[in-house]
Amino acid sequence: MGKRKVDQRTHLLASRSYCGKVISISEKSSSVELKTKKTMVVDERGLVHGGFTFSLADYSAMLAVNHPYVVLYKADVKFIKPVVLGDTLLARAQVISEDGSKKEVFVEVFKKGTDEKVFEGKFLCVVLDRHVLDRK
Repeated sequence: MGKRKVDQRTHLLASRSYCGKVISISEKSSSVELKTKKTMVVDERGLVHGGFTFSLADYSAMLAVNHPYVVLYKADVKFIKPVVLGDTLLARAQVISEDGSKKEVFVEVFKKGTDEKVFEGKFLCVVLDRHVLDRK
């Protein structure tokens, strides 16, 4: 039996251009695609800044938790291979453990259409009781 698809409940205004396009959201998992663009490039050889890969992975982690008040607490990540202009990336996230409001999410990022992994990491997410900007 396949995973049940669910509606997006978090990060509803995230930029598709810089965070990625949602491919799927299921209970405790997600996949997101990001097409690299010239505005992401940091040098004349077409190297894409790692912050965009991280942003994609973070967005995918948030969607795997999929709660309106989820925030990132910390991340332990590895940048495995460089990303260059023209690459399309695919992030896959899975909630791997839960302890109350804390959710640990494992994320892998691949060059789309290949098994070439460019990034992986564990993201510790926390579900708050209200919006982070409403907390004192």
